[in-house]
Formats: sequence, C-alpha cells, structure tokens
Amino acid sequence: MRAASRTAAAPLTQSFSGLAGPASRRSFATSRRTEASYGFVGLGQMGYPMARNLRSKIAQSDTMFIHDVNPAVCEQFEKEVGNVKVVNSVREIAENSETILTVLPKPHHVQNVFQQMLRPPTLRTEAPITQERLFIDCSTIDPRSSAQVANATHSSGQAKFVDAPMSGGAVGAAAGTLTFMIGSTPELVPRVTEVLSMMGKRVLHMGPQTSGLKGKLANNYLLALNNIATCEAMNMGVKWGLDPTTLADMINTATGKCWPSEVNNPVPGVVENSPASKDYKPGFGTALMLKDLKLALQAAAESDIQPQLGEYAKDIYTAVEADEKCKDKDFSVVYRYIGGRE
Repeated sequence: MRAASRTAAAPLTQSFSGLAGPASRRSFATSRRTEASYGFVGLGQMGYPMARNLRSKIAQSDTMFIHDVNPAVCEQFEKEVGNVKVVNSVREIAENSETILTVLPKPHHVQNVFQQMLRPPTLRTEAPITQERLFIDCSTIDPRSSAQVANATHSSGQAKFVDAPMSGGAVGAAAGTLTFMIGSTPELVPRVTEVLSMMGKRVLHMGPQTSGLKGKLANNYLLALNNIATCEAMNMGVKWGLDPTTLADMINTATGKCWPSEVNNPVPGVVENSPASKDYKPGFGTALMLKDLKLALQAAAESDIQPQLGEYAKDIYTAVEADEKCKDKDFSVVYRYIGGRE
C-alpha cells in the first residue's frame, strides 16, 4: 500500500498541536442524506479494490473523492472505475467528504495524513461541507499511535474517528469478503457497519477505540506462529515420505487444522490456487507479516506482556525476507526457506 504523503511526519505531540476547533454538541448523524460524499486515501494493494467496491455499492448520485501519493494510480482508477473525483491533497478530501476512509502502510503515514486533513481546524466553518466528519482508518498500525490520532481528531471538534483494520488479504479485498474489526463508541457502529459492509462480509465491533487494532494484532500474531508451525509440520511429513495432499487432508480434519494448513497451505500443489502453487505469489507478503508481528510485539511490550514465541518468529521472518529466493513473496514461503521439498 502506498503512503498518501511524502512529507515526513512531525512527532505527534507537535503534529496535532493547535487543532482545537469550535466546540460543538452536535453528534455524528447516522442517517444519510439523499446524496452523500465519500473520500478515500490510499489506493494500494488493499485500498484500490476496496475503493472500487465502495464506488460500485454507493449510489451513483453520491460523490467519491480519491487521493494517492502516486497520481498514476488515481488516473488508472478514474479510467477503470469512473464516477470519482481525483484531488491533489488529503486536505481536499477532508474538505469535501462526509465519510473518509484511509488505508495506509505505517503509523507515520497515518499521523502525517491526519495532520494535513485536520489542519487548520476549519472543516466545520469554512469547508464546502460543514457537518461533522466520520474518519474510518483501515490501516494496521500500533494502538498507541492510533489513540493519539483519534484523540487529536476528536479534540479538534471536526470529526469522529474509528479504527477498522481488516483481515482477508488482497483476494478478500477484491472479492469484497473482508472482515473488519472496529474500535468505536456504540453509537457509531451502525453507520460504520453500513459503510464497511460495502467492502466486506463481516464487521465485528471489538470495543472502544483501539480495540479493532488490538484484535487484529492478536489475530496476526497467532497467524504468524501458525504459519511457521504449518511449514515445519508439512516439511516433516513430506520428508518422512508422506504425500503432502494426504497429510494436509488429515491435518484439516484433526486438531492441527488452521488457516495456513487449510487455505494457504505452504506446499505447492496442495491447494490449487494458493500462493505456494504460484511460486508464492501473490498473497500476504512476508514483509507485511513481519510488520504486523513487530507491531504486536511492540503493543505487548507497552502493556508489560512478554510473548514467549514472538521474538523467535520475528527472527525467522526477518531471515526469510532477506533471502533472495524468498524475498517479496507470500509469507508461506517459510516452507521454502526451511528446505521444504517443492
């Protein structure tokens, strides 16, 4: 996924200073007007198909503004999908949209984008649309950074903020079958669910702000470990002389069943359309798995939690991504890295 700005982000304590806007008792409206306006920032591997699905599901009369750091991607989207307005800055997105979705790679990208969208704090007094905005951040970042961005958003008096990371990968994004985990106040859940259901099949309210990210990181921590264990188990069985498909069928009807064994099996040929059967492309890249694992370990440390296996897994994924035979491939390529028979 691409960042939506090349400008380096200032420290959060500085970035969001001076954002306090006019006080308002008006809550975010959960009912839609006849014509609504949407903004989408970040048209990367996940964002592009998500935005395409959103545009196809909202009313034709609704307006959708898009922005990405790469203008060529916006031009491609406009040509392929149509009925969108390409803008030159994220501030224009904020000024012209009621509901704004962001899909960005790292914490500093989210910080920088929201700094630009919220400053100056005049969205409700001088922008073309003056109603309170709803920001839905689908980025996977650390909970602490997300909380800081949320607090800055809310204290500015211009918008509500919801963290809504997703699971399902690029395939799920394209098919519109993503699962979203949201951290939100209860009153926002109906509207957020309405929006996200146009891009996914499940929306799970995990609790207050940052709860969506905490759920996502817990899930991906488990996924990171399950993937390594599956690669090792399949490698054992194949080298013991077992047929990999028969072994996988057995595991998937027994207690070892998991997503890496059933859907994303790391042995080529076991699952016809898996990344492993396509030279480990496309899929969920090792670099992204490593990023999420590091975020989970960071969040754990901030809560005085000491995971016992995570550091070992981090070392493995670091080595896999550094290996030229495995670099830039689906994270199931761990099987190749440990010498699995292909």
